[in-house]
Amino acid sequence: MATVRVIPAAAATTSCLLSRTPRSLKRGALGGGASGLRLFRRPAAAAPLPSSSRRSFACSAIYRPQVKVKEEGKPETLDYRVFLVEDSGKKISPWHDIPLQLGDGVFNFVVEIPKESSAKMEVATDEPFTPIKQDTKKGNLRYYPYNIHWNYGLLPQTWEDPSFANSEVEGAFGDNDPVDVVEIGESRRQIGEILKVKPLAALAMIDEGELDWKIIAVSLDDPKASLVNDIDDVEKHFPGTLTAIRDWFRDYKIPDGKPANKFGLGNKPADKAYALKVISETNESWTKLVKRSIPPGELSLV
Repeated sequence: MATVRVIPAAAATTSCLLSRTPRSLKRGALGGGASGLRLFRRPAAAAPLPSSSRRSFACSAIYRPQVKVKEEGKPETLDYRVFLVEDSGKKISPWHDIPLQLGDGVFNFVVEIPKESSAKMEVATDEPFTPIKQDTKKGNLRYYPYNIHWNYGLLPQTWEDPSFANSEVEGAFGDNDPVDVVEIGESRRQIGEILKVKPLAALAMIDEGELDWKIIAVSLDDPKASLVNDIDDVEKHFPGTLTAIRDWFRDYKIPDGKPANKFGLGNKPADKAYALKVISETNESWTKLVKRSIPPGELSLV
């Protein structure tokens, strides 16, 4: 029997398309972090990303003060789905209908995988209303070989375009999914929960030749949220976390006999400004997708 639990959605504004940041933004100087990672930085001389007050929007998203999470089926079965529904009971898409930006550098983040769990949950991008389900391989449910130590999920209204070769990341093409988020706060969240987060850094993971961005972020309600605003703050207040995230995603396929994943940008995490550039560009790609300027293929736009 389906169950319903009510969760608060982050207060939404009508953000949909952030103003474009040029793809030609060049790589900048490198700096060191407390964990020994060298950091990929945006050059100081480059024009700053526009502030939230100057961002332009190409479309609007509906204001949703409350969203319910509706579970259908039994967890850890092939038919298990987690839907987002309005108060009326109407299903909405966590990928398409939740606004991306909230203003002042704050974004919505939809949790797919709670920290310290191993079931590989993800939005079903090819199903109506894109519910969250457990991924499968050859008809079997997929699990990570060990727990993931952070909350993991997606940025709504973003898309990594598989037809675009990113010249800054070894010419890798997008993985045809929303952009992933690794939320480093202390609390374990629930599947389908919507958090207000601020991006802090980005990792350019290359998974079997496909570009799979990982945005490092923190929930605004985390006790350390006010202390971290960029990549250096992560090293100071969450020491070793950037290295741990990179190593976890590099190695998690090795137990299955696959090679380690690679990372672009010199195997270094990029700073907040670069992360915002990634979000802006992938939001622009998503807008082209839902306008059908790019063929959706099997992707659901409902």
